[in-house]
Amino acid sequence: MTVLDSASLHKFLLHFTETLTPELAEHFVKLPADPEFQQRLDELGSLANEGALSDEERREYDTYIEGMDVIALLRVKVLSRTK
Repeated sequence: MTVLDSASLHKFLLHFTETLTPELAEHFVKLPADPEFQQRLDELGSLANEGALSDEERREYDTYIEGMDVIALLRVKVLSRTK
């Protein structure tokens, strides 16, 4: 997986969040996690804590964690814009 450097990621996220309407920004920040996704993430997290992830599960878990990191950064940027 290709990783963006911090400056590139910041520029992308800033551009994205600046284009959101206030209503869409509020909706995005309050969007709850999907229950099925959360259940799978919990399963993978438990396996990871036990050191029992297969290679495929490790890739899946890492992908989820990276995606959630980006979403968390987006939420922070949206929240900082709306205050």
